[in-house]
Amino acid sequence: MYIGKAAELSGTTIKSIRYYEDIGLLPQPKREGKYRVYDPASVEVLRFIKCAQQLGFKLKELQHILRDYTGGRFPWDLAQAEIQRKKREICTEILQLETVFNALEVFEEDLQASRHECPLEAEALELKKKRQSA
Repeated sequence: MYIGKAAELSGTTIKSIRYYEDIGLLPQPKREGKYRVYDPASVEVLRFIKCAQQLGFKLKELQHILRDYTGGRFPWDLAQAEIQRKKREICTEILQLETVFNALEVFEEDLQASRHECPLEAEALELKKKRQSA
């Protein structure tokens, strides 16, 4: 199949397919004259790339999986290892975000407590009361 059909079946664009070939994610296809000809395995690799991107993988990370892929047997072991690495990375990010969230909670509580003690807050409340009674 030609590049347009491969793009359609994989949910990518022609431009993306050419780029993936340029950076080594997709093996160079066979050619019929000046036309690139793709097989079903190429479409599956394109679907893999698209799915992985939707799950947060960067193209650079996918290059670790596909750099030696020349067609034929897909590097499932490398893909599995990269998925495990990505899961560890996400767990670390979650822990970091939870730490930031907890710090924000404490900061918010401290801010609320300080607000009631602040003379500027008392002045603002007095001014608001005066405006409402006028």
